[in-house]
Amino acid sequence: MNPKKKSFSYAKYGYLFSIPFIIVFLIFTFYPTIYTAVLGFTDSQGLGNINFNFLENPLDNFRVVLANQSFLNALWNTILIWVLNFIPQLGLALLLTAWFTSRRSKLRGVGLFKVVFYMPNIITAASVAILFSALFGHPIGPINSLLQMLGHDPYNFLNNPWASRLILIFIQFWMWYGYTMIILVAGALGISPDLYEAAEIDGATGVQSFFRITLPNLKMVMLFVLVTSLIGGLNVFDVPRLFNWGGPNAATTTVAVFIFNWAFTNRYMYGLAAAASMVLFVIVAVISAGIFFLLRDQDAARERKEQKRLRKLHKTNQNREVQKP
Repeated sequence: MNPKKKSFSYAKYGYLFSIPFIIVFLIFTFYPTIYTAVLGFTDSQGLGNINFNFLENPLDNFRVVLANQSFLNALWNTILIWVLNFIPQLGLALLLTAWFTSRRSKLRGVGLFKVVFYMPNIITAASVAILFSALFGHPIGPINSLLQMLGHDPYNFLNNPWASRLILIFIQFWMWYGYTMIILVAGALGISPDLYEAAEIDGATGVQSFFRITLPNLKMVMLFVLVTSLIGGLNVFDVPRLFNWGGPNAATTTVAVFIFNWAFTNRYMYGLAAAASMVLFVIVAVISAGIFFLLRDQDAARERKEQKRLRKLHKTNQNREVQKP
């Protein structure tokens, strides 16, 4: 008889390698999130002030936040800035994806183009915000110097609410369209070439192939891009904070900047800031869940539902067979 070979499992090493991430996540993400949620139900004020009490009415902070006009304006600014930068961002990313993955146009230097378009995403947000603040400085700044060369008077872009919003929207668009493009290109390269070859044989044009093959197969990738952009867009802080400090007249104050001001700018209303953070968390979670539900793969969902029904039916039949005398 041959001796039995001892089987060796590498699974334990997978758990071992995941321990550092779990520790870091628990300390720097999970604990702060839970602690913030708890502070939302207290009267906590001041840095290092650990003597706080739970409110008699636990939802008072949340009522104050939702009734605060400044918070509602910040929420509107956040959504507006995200929507107006994401739509052109996705459009340009799709256009570049079609260009880079086209089988007909033999584009040279694709790698170089990808690096150039992705470059703004590598630059730190703080550097970009300060750079654009200097570019549009008044009365002295590169943009105003160009206007004077063209015979126009200097314009105070940073003192105009809509001009500041539009610049901030452009910054967000410019920083993130390269990232979106890379994700979409990666998804497009995963589509079977046989589909495109069959379309070419049938006489389909490049535009028809893109809309009939590429876009439908990128649905889940675009869902990922949409949700991650939503999460990042509604939590944007550093660019509006450093570009124009949330001004003028709070025109570029996002929810994250609003929370920072309540918590750390001579107010130290930790309880209210924590409540505002949890309101933002719930908004992001609800919208993300709604997007997942509306844009889910319905065919796959129906297939899973049918498989679940068949398993349940099979189990019921087995129970009936066992109960027979």
